[in-house]
Amino acid sequence: MTATPESAVDSRPRTVLPVPFGEVVELFDTRTGAASRNSGSDVLLTGVTLTSKDVRPGDLYAAVAGANTHGARFAGAAVAAGAVAVLTDVTGAEEVARTAATVPVVVVDDPRRELGDVAALVYGHPAERLRTIGVTGTQGKTTVTYLAESGVAGAGDRAGVVGTIGTRIAGRPVSSALTTPEAPQLHGLFAAMLEQQVAACVMEVSSHALVLGRVGGVVFDVAVFLNLGHDHLDFHATLQEYFEAKATLFTAEHARCAVINVDDDHGRQLLARTELPVTTISADAGAGRAADWTATRHRPDAGGTTFDAIGPGGVTEVRVPLPGAFNVANALAVVAALVTAGYRADEVAAGIATCPGVPGRMEQVVAGQDFTALVDYAHKPEALQAVLEALGPVTDGRLIVVVGAGGDRDTGKRPLMGRIAATACDLLIVTDDNPRTEDPAGIRRQIIDGTQQAEPRRAEVVQIAGRRDAIAYAVSLARTGDCLLVAGKGHERGQEINGTVHPFDDREVLRALLTAEAP
Repeated sequence: MTATPESAVDSRPRTVLPVPFGEVVELFDTRTGAASRNSGSDVLLTGVTLTSKDVRPGDLYAAVAGANTHGARFAGAAVAAGAVAVLTDVTGAEEVARTAATVPVVVVDDPRRELGDVAALVYGHPAERLRTIGVTGTQGKTTVTYLAESGVAGAGDRAGVVGTIGTRIAGRPVSSALTTPEAPQLHGLFAAMLEQQVAACVMEVSSHALVLGRVGGVVFDVAVFLNLGHDHLDFHATLQEYFEAKATLFTAEHARCAVINVDDDHGRQLLARTELPVTTISADAGAGRAADWTATRHRPDAGGTTFDAIGPGGVTEVRVPLPGAFNVANALAVVAALVTAGYRADEVAAGIATCPGVPGRMEQVVAGQDFTALVDYAHKPEALQAVLEALGPVTDGRLIVVVGAGGDRDTGKRPLMGRIAATACDLLIVTDDNPRTEDPAGIRRQIIDGTQQAEPRRAEVVQIAGRRDAIAYAVSLARTGDCLLVAGKGHERGQEINGTVHPFDDREVLRALLTAEAP
């Protein structure tokens, strides 16, 4: 077994009460297409995995169809590594019988769909012993989970977080970086959280996770809807399909109650159709929308915003130490969600005020320069617009933006991002993001085409191939009172070009360039 860093926590629990394989078979007894071989009712399971390389002794190995090959090909290797049983489908059954004949097997129509229930059984239904909050939305999910982690701490409890930047258990990273865990990994994480006395877990729930069954076997105590915008249309055929995927979180199969942002058009649609008990939020006091929680008396400053959260229990002053009106909405969602989960609003607010920030989200880079330099993950139109709207009013000089767009992804958002940026900033430097297998020049051209649609067009637009060169150019032009934003990659530490991920961290590059420019 590979040793884990002293500061890290294992992604699985140290101890598991063994579960007889026969109980897994019983789980499928009433389901169409289920069959078992070598009943193996006396075989004891202590884990579940989809990946043969991650097998530990006592595991159930799930041999399912992947994007490029079937997991049944690796069943023999999984058994050799210690797997004591296999779950597969009809397609993989023959291969499993040939290479893993020594262990019991259960065959079902769609093993991936069943994995959540199986993993929950093996790990002792850990989610039922946590306060679980699932957060979905096109933008803001990561920030909400960070603010919620601080809010839970303010209430005196330990928190677990699962999301884009990684997974943490009581403030410590897990030993393996999991962005969107598969169902077996997720239930293992929940069990590991319980061992570390975690009381609440806040998790980002993407549309991919919902479609692919990665939150199977979990019924969240609170499901939170933030917003929906133009994104992931390389995975979903239409924006409506994208919305429908997110809407599945707000059903009895996945949640017990909901918190919904009614400032968003799709939030109001969701409110009209969900049958869950709903708590509504509105951070836009000027809209005059009725909601259970509203944010009023916004008092913004350079470091964040103080506002009054008015809810069922009265008024709570909240300080969110992150700039931008969109972070007021994020903080209000956290207050409403954690109060719905059983915490006190004043304690949650005290915790939110101590949040140290979110990596790559409006993250300041300071190296002695006399202008503001920020890195943000804004890589979709609505996110970029929200960030620019937040920075404009607090920038005394010019607003300078460096941005690109990812290759092999939704192409429709590229001109939209160009149009938005050209309308809202003074100098727009269009460069490369993660071009992947696409021609970087073609991606840049689509962004620049969008700048021609800006009305009114405010920005001077410059194209610079090579992200480091683009950032260096921006730094060379920035002067006292300016604000320089490097957008799109945020916390990412690599740049993918033609199948190779090259080390590249916007924050490190920007800091090095600022230091070099310093007198």
